[in-house]
Amino acid sequence: MKKLISVTLVISLMLSLFLTGCGKEETKGKKVVLNEVAHSIFYAPMYVAIEEGYFEEEGIDLTLVTGFGADKTMTAVLSGEADIGFMGSESTIYTYLGDTNDYVVNFAQLTQRAGNFLVSRTPVDDFKWTDLKGTTVLGGRKGGMPEMVFEYILKMNGIDPETDLTIDQSIDFGATAAAFSGGQGDYTVEFEPHATSLESKGDGYVIASLGEDSGYVPYTAFSAKSSYIKKNPEVIQGFTNALQKGMDYVNSHTPAEIAEVIAPQFEETDLETITTIVERYYNQNTWKTDLIFEKDSFTLLQNILDEAGELSERVPYEDLVDITFATKAAKK
Repeated sequence: MKKLISVTLVISLMLSLFLTGCGKEETKGKKVVLNEVAHSIFYAPMYVAIEEGYFEEEGIDLTLVTGFGADKTMTAVLSGEADIGFMGSESTIYTYLGDTNDYVVNFAQLTQRAGNFLVSRTPVDDFKWTDLKGTTVLGGRKGGMPEMVFEYILKMNGIDPETDLTIDQSIDFGATAAAFSGGQGDYTVEFEPHATSLESKGDGYVIASLGEDSGYVPYTAFSAKSSYIKKNPEVIQGFTNALQKGMDYVNSHTPAEIAEVIAPQFEETDLETITTIVERYYNQNTWKTDLIFEKDSFTLLQNILDEAGELSERVPYEDLVDITFATKAAKK
């Protein structure tokens, strides 16, 4: 009898351990690879979501990879190396017009202003965009949002980007600040932390914000292949919910509080500099209150592409933007 009880007890314990193991396996987060176009304080709400554990709360085990350019991020998404891409949404238009069968769809917009700044070699008290006539500016990649928004501003100010100045587009993404420090160009267009870094070294001075002067622009968005979205709607919803929590945080906390949360993402940058950069973006109303990519914003994006000569034809908003997940996240 004792032997029978012992055997029964052992079996019960083994079964209990097995079921416990299954439970742990089932509660593990869904693995998601996110490829970001750049690692910048400009994207603070996303890093808040990471550091505050919002993705884990939504059952997502997130791996963040930096692509260093929208073209590379899009390639990672199309090839399946990344599940979700974070980049300028102009890339989704390019791939759609390139007859990609499984095209990439935008489901959440993060920033509503350009995140780069014009840096000069000397301080300028009363800068006017017409001051750039006859100068050389270190610009961005042709067809990319940074360069197109820059040219959009020039045209709004009556400047011809091709004849009134020289825009040097030969330098790799992320290397323009070093080139400027080395003596190339009269001005450079820089993201943070490079703009502030140039200032702190005395190599340059921020004299204009492209985000302020271009107005509201759908600068960056999260996107995934249409097949991935259809197959994993719960993942996209959870991902978007986490981002919305990050967005809510930045819209309800001070720049200093935001900087402290995201500081682990930028270990090479001191907290004071991070705070300065966050405040700069905060004050120009960089981040939306929700993640909904509105139709008017998509129309403006196509207008900018058209002006830059990068749009062969207009594409349907309904094909490339899905607001279902962002709308639901905003209501939570």
